[in-house]
Amino acid sequence: MWATHVTLNTAKEDNDIYEQVRKQFDEQEIVELTLICSFFNFFNRLMDSLKVPVEKKDEVDKIKNSVHLNPEKVKNYLATIVENWPARFPKPNPD
Repeated sequence: MWATHVTLNTAKEDNDIYEQVRKQFDEQEIVELTLICSFFNFFNRLMDSLKVPVEKKDEVDKIKNSVHLNPEKVKNYLATIVENWPARFPKPNPD
């Protein structure tokens, strides 16, 4: 929903949308989401305007036909991640 409003440039006109997003994300996360949406909008417009082919159509078609997520498998995968989430992360190497 936020990505759609950023893409259509309607996020600024609808405070309700921001408040809905704010319920799930903090301000830093909203900024990051907005930056990612903006980057992809920029990149798509750049590539489309310059008619730069990103991938050959047959490659895109392969991807379209191969992406089928099984919700139960995704749920099990995420549950495994949560179960194995470390209680403590190591500090970054100072190098």
